[in-house]
Amino acid sequence: MIRLGLRLAVSGGRDALLRLLVTAAAVAIGVGLLLTTLAAVNAVHTQNDRYAWFNTGFTAGAQAAPGSAGSAAADREAAAGAGADGKAPMWWLTRRDSFQGRQIGRVDVALTGVTTALAPGVDRMPAAGEYYLSPALAKMVDATPSEQLADRFGGHRIGILGKDALPAPDSLVALVGRTPQEMADLKDAALVDRIAATSPDRCDDCVVGIKSNGTALILTVATGALVFPVLILIGTATRLTATQRERRFAAMRLVGATPRQVSVVSAVEATAAAAVGVLLGFLPFLALRGQVAGMSLTGDRFFTSDLTLTPLQVAAVALGVPLAAAAAARIALRRVRISPLGVSRRVTPKPPRPWRVLPLLAGLVELAAFLVWHPSSVEGQTRGYLSAFGLIMLGLVLSGPWLTGQVAALLARRTQRPATLLAVRRLADNPTAGFRAVSGLVLALLVMTATVGIITTMTAERGRPEGGRQYDNVLVNDLGGGYTPDGHVESSGRPVPPELLAGLLAVPGVRGVLPVHPIGKVVPVDAGGETEAAQTVDCRQLEAVRVFGRCEPGAATAYVPYVWAGFRDYSAVAWPAAPYTAEQVAALPVVKVVVGTDGSQAAVERARTMVDAAYPATRQSLTLEEGMKLSGSELKGYQQLANVVILATFPIAGCSLAVSAAAALGERKRPFSLLRLTGVPLSMLRRVVLMESAVPLLAVSAVAIGVGLLAADLFLRSQLTYTLHAPGAAYYLTVAAGLTAALAVIGATLPLLRRITGPETARNE
Repeated sequence: MIRLGLRLAVSGGRDALLRLLVTAAAVAIGVGLLLTTLAAVNAVHTQNDRYAWFNTGFTAGAQAAPGSAGSAAADREAAAGAGADGKAPMWWLTRRDSFQGRQIGRVDVALTGVTTALAPGVDRMPAAGEYYLSPALAKMVDATPSEQLADRFGGHRIGILGKDALPAPDSLVALVGRTPQEMADLKDAALVDRIAATSPDRCDDCVVGIKSNGTALILTVATGALVFPVLILIGTATRLTATQRERRFAAMRLVGATPRQVSVVSAVEATAAAAVGVLLGFLPFLALRGQVAGMSLTGDRFFTSDLTLTPLQVAAVALGVPLAAAAAARIALRRVRISPLGVSRRVTPKPPRPWRVLPLLAGLVELAAFLVWHPSSVEGQTRGYLSAFGLIMLGLVLSGPWLTGQVAALLARRTQRPATLLAVRRLADNPTAGFRAVSGLVLALLVMTATVGIITTMTAERGRPEGGRQYDNVLVNDLGGGYTPDGHVESSGRPVPPELLAGLLAVPGVRGVLPVHPIGKVVPVDAGGETEAAQTVDCRQLEAVRVFGRCEPGAATAYVPYVWAGFRDYSAVAWPAAPYTAEQVAALPVVKVVVGTDGSQAAVERARTMVDAAYPATRQSLTLEEGMKLSGSELKGYQQLANVVILATFPIAGCSLAVSAAAALGERKRPFSLLRLTGVPLSMLRRVVLMESAVPLLAVSAVAIGVGLLAADLFLRSQLTYTLHAPGAAYYLTVAAGLTAALAVIGATLPLLRRITGPETARNE
């Protein structure tokens, strides 16, 4: 029977060969998109692994520097020995810098011996006064005046970092060599004797890279959301010309073939087409790799070589898709196996029952349950939300035929138009067939609505401007390193030297320089809604920066609370006087250096270079606008993933709709031909075809949008304690464009109607 099945599939005539090719092409599109999605997920993790070496100074094996010059000698003495593997320790400090809003990853090292561990992408570590740059950063340095960028690294460039050292092709990375004496004085510098190679996903001490919290959840949900439309497309493709195949297999049953033999022949036909489709599916995957690599799913481009598939994924797709096709063929021929005469009689199938709505309701109830009981672990959250969204998507597919039947029955009782009556009566008799054509698009609409709702709300909640744009161009260098439970800063820097103040004020575009000094205690204040302060400033310097308020009249110094993030507009607030003179305040340590600028590139970058050179810190100075963008970088990654979901699901759904519409017309050639012979005009048949697709599409789409918004709201409330924000106009335009495109796809198949419903069809069928 296997040989017979292959012969029917390949040598069964022109129609059989055409069916094989069309099915294989549809499966290839679905497989190609599925492989591309899996490769994109792999690329995200591979890119994350490339961040591993940046965490060398943060991992548990590193010896933290004391952060004070007094104990530097002891550390230098400890550094003189060799590590367990014979490598001399070296000082290591990973820092974050920026230029024109772009992040620069900077690693400062100081060698204590000849033989040291090697960072990826270099053949030797830089000595003091030497540095490596990534290709993109080297190009930027060459095109920028040295006082704005190159002076931050000092010394001279000895080479370009190789690909192994870069998370992305456009990454800005610098590996800078310094002396052990310089590094020993830097807070957070550590002695290391090996390079970290553990992915940030599996490293509790790592601070650089994409943390798995949230990202793993979003990636898993996005992948799951893409698999459903792909499975629908593959299932739709394997059902092409199902009616003709049913008749043929019913005839085989009537001449003596057993149900098992019919199932084998059907499975061989479907499996052969799916296997060809799987092989062809690698072609769109290879064609899309370059485009996907440039889509910046995580905010950075991928190396094309990072978009790879694991052997397990290839084996799962290669075996799973043909098996799924065989299973779909077996399900499609269940009537033939039970009673071949039933196929000839073409009895009306049983109407869908209301129980089909239960999985949809169960998914929503599971999401609502998380409002009361929320899983504490990421794994528990992933399992919980994935199962809930899976139930919702499965429930929408199952309940779609029942909803279609209810709407069609309602319209049949109210309509008087012949075309509408023909369409809704057929839908009421067989709503499953009517919904099947639009199921992929409706599912895509559900995924898109939920994704847009979640992203829109997160963007609105986290990206909200607080203090206004007058804070955007203020440059802040934070030396505090956080606050203790009693409100004191954890660290501070030396007093600001007068030459640094003079140099900064001499930069064109710098409006003022404001050193902020810790006072070692917390004092009560009552101004600007603030109640306590632990810092003081010089009133003349505060007035020069302009945006953080002013002092009470006659005061030389003032207490100022923590207002340097620009969360609120404090520009009109008068801060209370402090019992210090300006000279006493200038002699205090400094916890922040705030520079007011006009926002010009030259002013910001020159000031940043001078401040960072005088006060090197793990987190280099940022303007408040850059800080806001940095805090929104996670949202940018989520937005990119949402765009991928939307861009991938709509083409999949469009392909599924096109295949379904063409298959439906092919299976109904005879009844349409008979209608034309009885005098029904072709225009009426076209309206019937359009109505048969438009009714389930519009009715179930409304349900999908409502369910998507409700699911997004439940997810936001339970996971992030946010309330859903309404999507913007772009969402509604995209929905309207998607539905219009769907109707256009159906309209594109209408020209076939004239050709396949001629009188010769009725004679030959």
